[in-house]
Amino acid sequence: MKKIVVPCDFSEPSLEAVKFAIDLATQSGGSVAVVKVIDLPILAYGASIDMPIYNFSPNLLKELEEDAKSSFEKLKQKLGKLSVTVTFSVISGPTFTMIQDFIDEGKFDLVVMGTHGATGLAEFFVGSNTEKVVRFSNVPVIAIRKATPLSTIKNIVFPTYLQYDQDDFVKNLKSLQKYFKARLHILYLNTPSSFINDSELGKYAAHYGFEDYTLAIRHNRHEPDGIVSYAEEIKADMLAMATHGRKGLAHFIRGSITEDVVNHIPLPIWTYRIKK
Repeated sequence: MKKIVVPCDFSEPSLEAVKFAIDLATQSGGSVAVVKVIDLPILAYGASIDMPIYNFSPNLLKELEEDAKSSFEKLKQKLGKLSVTVTFSVISGPTFTMIQDFIDEGKFDLVVMGTHGATGLAEFFVGSNTEKVVRFSNVPVIAIRKATPLSTIKNIVFPTYLQYDQDDFVKNLKSLQKYFKARLHILYLNTPSSFINDSELGKYAAHYGFEDYTLAIRHNRHEPDGIVSYAEEIKADMLAMATHGRKGLAHFIRGSITEDVVNHIPLPIWTYRIKK
């Protein structure tokens, strides 16, 4: 957590994300890059899909850029003197694409994003930029609604499907646990189509050499509800989840348990996309 990026639209959740990222960087001796994307709706494409034509006037774009810079100046004053380096950038283009490009080009190792949560038709048809970044980011993402004092994060829930081919994910998960000096609560949800016993969960924990952890099996036919219920049961401070980054029709039909939970629980959620 040395090089952190925070997409910021100046909403309350995104400002909370800035605060949280600064706390993380202060503890790790890292830096924070705060980026505002001015969303340019694409009117059409030119000779190729790489040549978008934007429905935006230059004067309006300049005005929005100046407004964003002014908001950043107010934010700097509000934050006061900091012991870590915090930079502020304004870029323009399709929001999600520009965020992804900024993350990749800057070689950041963590994204912190604010989330409002989403419900109803807006979630079903559109989703959120946070949900999209969670699904496709090449680096871990922490989605938050409110900045949580780092010293209070001592119990992390980790829901698992007992997959044994996720060494990279587990390595990053252990780093997260070590960073917060937290206890890991490994959770498996038995559903009508998938049952295991305690010994199988114990073998999984032993395989990856987890330390300072608990094991729990709960029954719930709807996994997101089961995860939220268990987190509330043990008064968890954070969730740690893997996402497979489904694309296209598969994602539309099946959705993602990780993204569903991100949209519906107030705890900080650390996510990591499984590399194939």
